[in-house]
Amino acid sequence: MSHNLFDTFFQGQAREFLVAAIRSALAEDGPDLTSVAVFGQDVVMRASIVAKEPGILAGLPIVPLVLADVEPQGNWIVENAASDGQSVEPGQTVARLCGPAAVLLRAERIALNFICHLSGIATATASYAQRLSGTRTRLLDTRKTLPGLRYPEKYAVRIGGGLNHRMNLFEMLMLKDNHIDRAGSITEAVKILRAAYKPCPPIEVECRTLDEVREAASLRVERIMLDNMDLATMEKALALVPSGIETEVSGGVNLETIGAIGKLGPDFVSVGALTHSAKALDLSMRVLAIS
Repeated sequence: MSHNLFDTFFQGQAREFLVAAIRSALAEDGPDLTSVAVFGQDVVMRASIVAKEPGILAGLPIVPLVLADVEPQGNWIVENAASDGQSVEPGQTVARLCGPAAVLLRAERIALNFICHLSGIATATASYAQRLSGTRTRLLDTRKTLPGLRYPEKYAVRIGGGLNHRMNLFEMLMLKDNHIDRAGSITEAVKILRAAYKPCPPIEVECRTLDEVREAASLRVERIMLDNMDLATMEKALALVPSGIETEVSGGVNLETIGAIGKLGPDFVSVGALTHSAKALDLSMRVLAIS
């Protein structure tokens, strides 16, 4: 299932960005002069990728993509022993590799950087999603992603059990405080957007007060974000939003607060920490044999 998600997720522009990220990483490293000198071109290596701590695996299908860029002839083999979305334990082998030693060693760090980073995001996402279990509230990521890695990071959120907020600035229009302050009011800002784009993409309005929630709700925008509200204010705000308008809670959400937020029943809660603060999951490559 997770491999199907990878293939489905990384199509079109998403695939292009992923390939660009891999090639950028390889360009940063340049040629592996050490491995070429020590091993030459003919030495074959067998190795495994092993988890060193518990977590949720993500990014494993990137390994053959990295190897394919290092050595396009395909004189290497990757056999997965686990799959994205699977829980892994310390010492567990997640993949076995065989190929020219110089190729595997050049690809090693880049492949591991992707897997460790994305698995960390998936693991963090699973922790947040678990705290929403039993509620109607769904977990969202944000645009707080590393430049060039938005699609892989948002894929990892999906693997961990979260959903993706907008991928870019145009698939949903978000009115934030700077836009509203410039326009003079939420009403004027919404009018500007609806006049500028026909058809107009969905509009989300960031609301800081109950009065702003009332104003946004009266305009029948697609989604209202409750920004940095305490639980008492949040509960009042949710009661002001009629059915048919989605609600999203954002700002100051952490593992200690998300459960209580979910019990209030917003449609979504978005957490920037899923991507900007997730700790990498520790995995390593172990050499099994050289011939």
